[in-house]
Amino acid sequence: MRALRLESGGPVISTAPAGPRPGEAWLRVRLAGICATDLELLRGYMGFEGTLGHEFVGEVVDAPGTSGPTSWAGRRVVADINCPCGTCPTCRAGRPTHCPHRTVLGIAGRDGAFAEFVSLPVANLHPVPDGVPDEAAVFVEPLAAACQLAEQIHVRPSARVVVLGAGRLGQLCARVLALTGAEVIAITRSPEKRALLPRGVTALSPESAAEAAGADVVVECTGSAAGLSQAAALVRPRGTIALKSTVHRPPGASTDLPDLNGWVIDEVTVVGSRCGPFEPALRLLASGAVDVAGLVTARYGLSDGRAALAHAARPGAVKVLLDPAG
Repeated sequence: MRALRLESGGPVISTAPAGPRPGEAWLRVRLAGICATDLELLRGYMGFEGTLGHEFVGEVVDAPGTSGPTSWAGRRVVADINCPCGTCPTCRAGRPTHCPHRTVLGIAGRDGAFAEFVSLPVANLHPVPDGVPDEAAVFVEPLAAACQLAEQIHVRPSARVVVLGAGRLGQLCARVLALTGAEVIAITRSPEKRALLPRGVTALSPESAAEAAGADVVVECTGSAAGLSQAAALVRPRGTIALKSTVHRPPGASTDLPDLNGWVIDEVTVVGSRCGPFEPALRLLASGAVDVAGLVTARYGLSDGRAALAHAARPGAVKVLLDPAG
């Protein structure tokens, strides 16, 4: 099958082996999305080599162990990207997404979804409601990551919440946080991205960021090592900073850390926030509570995958999609 793979010389369109891992479901990829993590992998993040891609919607070709009313065959699905071992102490303690032996779709130890087909455990699959089109379903994985904020932080309706960066993930975080009734402010240098923010979210440029100071919660989605210092400048004493960016730092690179003494004195809470629950994300899309229309910047066929990656890296780009059948 054709696949967009990251090799030592960079991304290439190549022929990859076709067929599921033993005991896993075999899925035809209908649509996939490029995210900031994919772009960081190109820079060396995680040292990954293989087929890229973890945001996708697919159709089940075969799922071993399921048949009749429980059959997955022919169903449209999205899938959790973490594949835990299921037997280690971390998994048994109910923390499978932190399994030390896990593989992660298109990120660590497992070929991803920028291909015609992909293999995943049946336990990772989630059916997509009929009313949710592929162009919306492809956002489920990053929308679930946005929903994870509500799992980790109690955002009160009276709170001031600042989202730093209004790109691929920041747009979704702003939409989810706006549902809490809180005052939500998104800060981005891109006029195009400010225009995409939904009604009810205040859009600011970095030059006006001081207006957002004293925030109860700051969500860092800049994709930049400097984002943490920006978040520290805006959060109030005893406030919370949620970190969403994962950034590749070459050996010897500056960490750009703020003065941590201020965090101790101000008793700031720092929360790392990664993957999240798929079912709430699917409900938000099915109900229309979160609207992702307008967030697709461009759509490419798989054969033009290298051009798609380049487009996704341009300033102003939000979500670039890959269509294996296109």
